[in-house]
Amino acid sequence: MNYKDVFSPSNWLIEHGGLRYVQLKRQMEHAIADGILPPGMPLPPEREIAKITGLSRVTVRKAIAPLVENGLVEQRQGSGSIIAGPVQRVEQSLSRLTSFTEDMKLRGLETASKWLNRAISDPTPEEIMNLNISTSEAVAKIDRLRFANDTPMAIERATLPLNILNDPLGVDESLYKTLEKLGKKPVRAIQHLKASNIKKEDAFLLKCDEGTACLNVTRLSFLESGTVVEFTKSIYRGDAYDFVAELRIPGNT
Repeated sequence: MNYKDVFSPSNWLIEHGGLRYVQLKRQMEHAIADGILPPGMPLPPEREIAKITGLSRVTVRKAIAPLVENGLVEQRQGSGSIIAGPVQRVEQSLSRLTSFTEDMKLRGLETASKWLNRAISDPTPEEIMNLNISTSEAVAKIDRLRFANDTPMAIERATLPLNILNDPLGVDESLYKTLEKLGKKPVRAIQHLKASNIKKEDAFLLKCDEGTACLNVTRLSFLESGTVVEFTKSIYRGDAYDFVAELRIPGNT
């Protein structure tokens, strides 16, 4: 298979298979993982990919952007885009996939929540891409201020497909307990952590000063089948919460 075959719609475009740029992104991810697009190989120009795929250059650009963000593609000034070289990967072992409530109880802390939002609404473009849903689908949104021993610890903003949770008002203290009752509790998750300075509106909720260090955590969780369960964006107070992970480097004991 050559690069033209990779981009040929007959090899990746599925009717009713979701947004076209998301399908193209996945096709490129698979081609990179399988070595069809090897490290150091230049990507064809956007106009050529657009011609092969029948998509607009804007759509092609949207498909490539997350690959750049995730380090799979490098964009070099004057050289265009190339497939990134191999990077030593460190495996982050998470012994337990737990909710905030479960995690705090394991630490012997009392938890509480203040509901900020529980509703069915239209998804954002970011939520559409991560949940792999169509633009016409609504989603369940659950926004909460989380407390541990009366201290505000985190703001959680969770978004779920309606085929996973069709009644956000049915969630009480723990989202994961609710999902477990529905037979849809996730078994694995991918988390991205990023340090930043807290914004004014979030600082007010967490009772800390604007600009205080905080940790932004994005979680995408899945069922055993690979179906996406939730897309959650959380903000944790940097002065009150620590994330600890056991790291193992493959090939070392």
